[in-house]
Amino acid sequence: MKKLRLIFIFLLACCAIPEVHAQKVAVKTNLLYDATTTFNLGVEFSLARKWTLDVPVNLNPWKFNDGTRLRHWGIQPEVRYWFCERFRRTFIGLHAHYADFNVGNLPDWSFISENMKQNRYEGHLYGAGISVGHAWILKRRWGIEATLGLGYARIVYDKYPCAECGSRLKSGNRNYFGPTKVGISLIYLIK
Repeated sequence: MKKLRLIFIFLLACCAIPEVHAQKVAVKTNLLYDATTTFNLGVEFSLARKWTLDVPVNLNPWKFNDGTRLRHWGIQPEVRYWFCERFRRTFIGLHAHYADFNVGNLPDWSFISENMKQNRYEGHLYGAGISVGHAWILKRRWGIEATLGLGYARIVYDKYPCAECGSRLKSGNRNYFGPTKVGISLIYLIK
């Protein structure tokens, strides 16, 4: 009977101090991906008082009427260290990424290369990078987060002459160094 009382007291103590023992989870969506019609959902788990694991997944299955393709799916897990406490204020992170893609016939915008406007690329990429970000609490369970990451990606692709037709023009690969993560995410905290 004495052991049962001790267990009961221990359980009550755990409930009374949820910050120490309860795992926090955040569910999020990157609003910048939403703007490109890309479905995305991220889940961030607390690992320790100042450490979290963020696992975002995205999918764009669309083929637009004008022949534009931005089809892809990707995952970009990231371990984060929070300078204040998890899910609040500034963090730094180390992320990895993998994606399959089928993109081409992109709009005639100044920052898009002629190759991406006139050709289609199909393949995959993988790599890693570092990031920095900041999270703001809006309400008790709602927040917003901005993040920017730089890193490396190995891109393996096949090039085709147009979005719909044609034989493969070439196969190739490329090493990329530059921005690998950008986001403005809406967050819902689950305690």
